[in-house]
Formats: sequence, C-alpha cells, structure tokens
Amino acid sequence: MTSSRRHHLKSLVLQVAQTWLEKEKKERAEAKEAYMAENCPAPDTSGDQATLMELCKKIHAALDKIDEERYDIEAKVQKADKEIEELKIKVVDLVGVKKPALKKVRMSADAMLKALLGSKHTVNMDLRANLKQVKKEVKEEPGEAVGDWRKNIEDKADRKKMFESS
Repeated sequence: MTSSRRHHLKSLVLQVAQTWLEKEKKERAEAKEAYMAENCPAPDTSGDQATLMELCKKIHAALDKIDEERYDIEAKVQKADKEIEELKIKVVDLVGVKKPALKKVRMSADAMLKALLGSKHTVNMDLRANLKQVKKEVKEEPGEAVGDWRKNIEDKADRKKMFESS
C-alpha cells in the first residue's frame, strides 16, 4: 500500500470517527434535556407567598434526598477504593519485593541487648556457659585400607593368575 493511499484511508477513518463523536455528543445532550424535562419540571412561580413557600420546602426536601444519595455513593466509592488498595498491596506481597543484601554484623548477644535496651541491660547472657561438655570420640579406621599400595597390587596380581590358570 502506498503512503498516499494509507494517508487517504487514515483521513477517512478520522472523519468517520469525528462524525460519530459529534452524533454521540448530540444524543447525550438530548438525553439530558429529556431527563431534566421529565424529572425537573419548571417551577410555577405565579401565586401567593404560601404556594411559593410550599414550593421552596419541596425543593429543599428534594435537595436533602439527593445530598443523602450522593453521600451514600461517595462512601461506597471510598470503600471500593480502599479495598482496591488493599488488594494491590496483597498482589505486591505475593509477587514479592526484592530485598537488599544484608551485611553480616558480628555482634554478641550481650552487645545486641545493650544496643537495643541501652543501660537497662544488666543480665549477662553467656549462652556457652550453659552448654554441657561432650568429649569427642575418635573413630578407628580399618588398618587394611591404609597401607602400602604396592602390596595390594601384588595380591590382586596373584588372584588374577589364579583365575587365568583355571
């Protein structure tokens, strides 16, 4: 497809899209006007003060009702947003976060408690003092395994001759 043909088709598509957007905008405006005409008729301001006061009370009651609905909807939206944030946090926890490599710190238990508790730490925590002393047993290895390797080869050669002579 040539570039001029592609450009022409692109411009046609954009024109069609623009007409659709304009048509959709007109439909929205008409729907809004129809809804307003149906639900919010023009108030009749002709009459005495008592009818106007009654009209104001009706309008005020309608505003209160709409404000309550708006508040309820806002509360639902906030609850849903909070739930979405919690779910996002759970997803991050499940995927996992890369943990930085920790440096090894050589510190005794006493030094660690002093660092955490400060001057309050007075108990000496020598864990090795409570351990029981155990003597190491040295295992004896068989003496045949250790020895002169040449002797072992000569023994095997004698066995080989035994099998060959048979």
